Amino acid sequence: MPDESFLTKEKLILRRPNLMDKMAILEMIKEFQLDKSEMDGCFIDEKLDYEHWLESNLKSEQGVDLPEGFVSAVQFVSFDEKGHAIGFLHLRLSLNEFLRQFGGHIGYSIRPSVRNKGYAKEQLRLGLQRAKEMSIFDVLLTCHTTNIASQKVILANGGIYQDTLHETQRYWIKNK
Repeated sequence: MPDESFLTKEKLILRRPNLMDKMAILEMIKEFQLDKSEMDGCFIDEKLDYEHWLESNLKSEQGVDLPEGFVSAVQFVSFDEKGHAIGFLHLRLSLNEFLRQFGGHIGYSIRPSVRNKGYAKEQLRLGLQRAKEMSIFDVLLTCHTTNIASQKVILANGGIYQDTLHETQRYWIKNK
C-alpha cells in the first residue's frame, strides 16, 4: 500500500511506458490483482512479461501482428510527479464494429488505492488531448450501466450520452 504522500492529488503525466517504468507499473498491476479489479486500458498477459508487453505495445501502435478484431492503439500510463504509476489508458486509433458498440476509442482505469480522488477525470482529459494530437476529433467512450464513477468522469470531460446497448452506455466527446 502506498504511503500517504502518494494519496494526494498531484499533477499527472500521461505517456507511453518504457523500460525504466517497470517496477512502478508492475507494482500497480499487483495492486489491481490483489484487489481483483479490472485493468481496463491495459492488455498484459498473465505472465507479466513486461518487456514483451512493451514490444506488443509498439506493434499495436504500428498495426503489426494485431490479434483478430483488434485495431491499432497506443498504450499510455499516467504517473504522478513522484513517478508512481496511477493508471492505464488505451487509445484506439480507429473503431471497428465491435468497438463502435462496446469499446469506444479510449479504455482506462485507475489503481484501486487512489480512486475517487479526481485522477480518472484528469487522466481522461490528458487522453483526449493525445487523441486530438492524433486527429481523433469525435471520441467515443463507453462504460457499463452500473459504472457510475466512469459515467461521471466521461460527463465531466464533455461526454454527450448517445444510447445504451446491452448494458453499455455510449458517449461522444467533441474533441476540437
